[in-house]
This record gives sequence, structure tokens and C-alpha cells, in this order.
Amino acid sequence: MQNKLIIIIFITLFCAGYTASAQKDINTPYSRFNLGSLQPQGSFKSLGMGGVGTAMRNNTSISYTNAASYSSFDTLSFVFDFGLDYGRNSISNNGTNYISSDFNFNHLTMGFPISKGWGFAVGIVPWSSGYYKITDQVTSTDPGYDPSIGSYVIGHLGSGGISKIFMGTGLKITKNFSLGANMTFLTGQLTRTNQFVFSDFTTVFNNKSEEKLTINGLNFDYGLQYSASLKKNYFLTIGASLTSGKNYNTKYYQLASKYSAYGTIDTISYASDNNAKTFIPSDLKFGVTFGKKDKFTTEFDYTTSNWSASKIPGSTGFAADTRSFLFGAEFIPDKYSNYSFMKRVEYRIGAHTGDNYLIVNGEQLKEYGGSIGLGLPIRHIQASQPSMINLYLDFTRKTGSLANSLHNENYLTMGFSLNLYDNWFLKKKYE
Repeated sequence: MQNKLIIIIFITLFCAGYTASAQKDINTPYSRFNLGSLQPQGSFKSLGMGGVGTAMRNNTSISYTNAASYSSFDTLSFVFDFGLDYGRNSISNNGTNYISSDFNFNHLTMGFPISKGWGFAVGIVPWSSGYYKITDQVTSTDPGYDPSIGSYVIGHLGSGGISKIFMGTGLKITKNFSLGANMTFLTGQLTRTNQFVFSDFTTVFNNKSEEKLTINGLNFDYGLQYSASLKKNYFLTIGASLTSGKNYNTKYYQLASKYSAYGTIDTISYASDNNAKTFIPSDLKFGVTFGKKDKFTTEFDYTTSNWSASKIPGSTGFAADTRSFLFGAEFIPDKYSNYSFMKRVEYRIGAHTGDNYLIVNGEQLKEYGGSIGLGLPIRHIQASQPSMINLYLDFTRKTGSLANSLHNENYLTMGFSLNLYDNWFLKKKYE
């Protein structure tokens, strides 16, 4: 056990440090607004099922979107999960396609029981991405060319992101009811730069503006679940979770300047506030799961958030209320088959549709997609240690009308996670 603990601590420290400095370098112009592109929340098991998880209870995986699920951890067990993902975004605009991709660390989570019916979990996951890179060159052949200005290049560059660190507990208060709470810490920085560089640099000033938004702060989300065992190994779980609205401590910096080819720099405008506030609104989720133990699971989730109430320094009027519908299913042909590996595999499928929180050019973006996933069991000497390799593939399409000068994005994500389950606290009878 001591060697296992050393390995876990090493991976934890490495991944936590890497996540704090890393960002997803997938180009999406929609990251220019508000807090960037919000990342889907949930384990790779749930993302392979369309992103459901509010009513998910599983003793071998961590469903951190509802802390009440932590009460399902087996006594004397330990669950460790870390994952990597690959993202590819294809942007289509007036018949032209732009493609970008990135491979990155995604998450690190751990969970274990405190006592029977009382569990604890901790982890770090991505919350938003602020990366984008847009360039446009205006020459004498373009309709908007002005001879008095000459040719020029417009550049827009965004970087950074926001991570979420959570620590929570879930407690079974009756045979059927469980309650839970996560303490979450959002931290990160978004940097945005806009630049106009003129070809006739000897007689004109180039323009540049920089903006930085740094966020830090604690918040809480609360969850409950009702789970009932039905006849013939069928079960029903109903769940709900609430993330409270919160004002986060924010440092905001904005500088606009002009500069010449000879080193002359002149400030156009400057603003700095180290005591600003960013208000992120509450988020409410409902979920219902029905299934048969060790055979199949189906879940439907509904989520809503009043993003129109958000307040973000440097951004005004670009957020709208959202609601989303998610559906997922999992099927296991024969969980305890001794002869067929494929029969022990967990097969997953899901779909999701809803609103994006962004309003661009007066239009709220929409998105929809589907996912598939696999849970590949890792055979142990002891069958009671069901570790798993989780794979998922998700396709999400963000849509905006060309009439409002918007574009569509086709986002493909592939994820790989190692979900380790072990009995760590049992004393050996024999050496």
C-alpha cells in the first residue's frame, strides 16, 4: 500500500502543477467573449453518455457533478481517475473551413469512503478555455480597402483558461436518501490581445490593445439523490444539484496604445482594478436514472442557468440564460463473463442539445451533439477490484446564422482515462 500511495501522490502533484499552467490550444473565436468556452463537466464515463451524471451512482467511479453520489463508495476502497483528451475543431464560414487540434491533460480525481455510507472526493478539472487566434489581411483588392490608410493586418489572440479544484463529501442519511456538498475553487487567467499593423509603418502608428482577467474564489454546490431498489434487480435514482451564484475576486487590466516603427509608444486608454468582482450565476440540474444492476443504465438530465444575471468586467450584454437536455445509456452484455472480454465491456451512448451562454451580434448560440463510449475492464486477480479504462468520443456542433456574421463549429473530442479501483485498507492475512 505504501508504494501505491507514493505513486498516487507523485501523479497528483505532477498533474495539479501541469493543469495550473496548461491551456487547451484549440482555436475557437467564440472564446473571445465573456469567460471563454465553457468545458463539459463530468467523468469520461458520463461524457460517453451525453454528459449525464446528476442521478448517477456508481461505487467504482467518481460522479463529481453531484456530491451526493460519494456516499456510494465501497467501504475500504479507493478510486483514482486521471484522463487525457484530444480535441479537434472545424470552423466553417462561407464555404471556408479552418481546423485546429490539441492533445492535453484533462482531469485528476480521487475518492474514498470515510465510513459506511459516507464518502469523500477531491479533484482538479478544466472549467473554461480562452484560446483563439484570428488574423485578417486587408489589401488593395479587398472591398474595405482605403487608399488613405493602406494595407494592414488585423490580429486577435487569446490565451489562458480557468480550472476548477473541488473537494466534497456525500452522506447517506436514510436507506434511500443521500446528501452531499462540494467546495469548489475557480482559478485562472484569460488574456486577450488585439493588434492593427499597417504596411506603411513609417508614417502611421500601429494600434494594440491588451486585456487580462484573473479570477480566484471559493464557492459551493449541493446535491441530493433518492435511490430505490426495485424488483428483479431494477433500480431508480432521482437526483438534483445546485451551484450557488457567486461573486469571484477579480483583477482586471486593460491597456490600449499606439506605437511607431521607431519605438515611440503612446497610451490611448488604461484601466486597472485589482478589487473587481465577477458574478457567475447559479446552476441547477435535475436527473432521473432507471436501470438493471450490472446490466443496463439509462439517464435523462435537465440543466438550467441564468447567465443573463452574470457580471464580467470588460463584457456586457454577451450572456443569456441557458437550458440543456441530456440523455445517456449504458449496456453490459455479461459483467461477470469468464470467457468473453467483449461481454464484460461497458457500451455507452448519449446525446445532448441546448443553449450556449454566449450572445454574439445579438444572437444566442445553440449547440447539440452525440457521444459514444466504452468501459474496458482491467482484469485483476481479485474480481472485486473492477478497474476500468474509459474511452469516449463526442461530436458537438455550435451554430450561428450567417445573417448575423456568425459561423458554425464542429467540435470533436476523444478522451482516455484510467479509473483505478482498489481495496487499500485491508490487512493481509498472509505474507
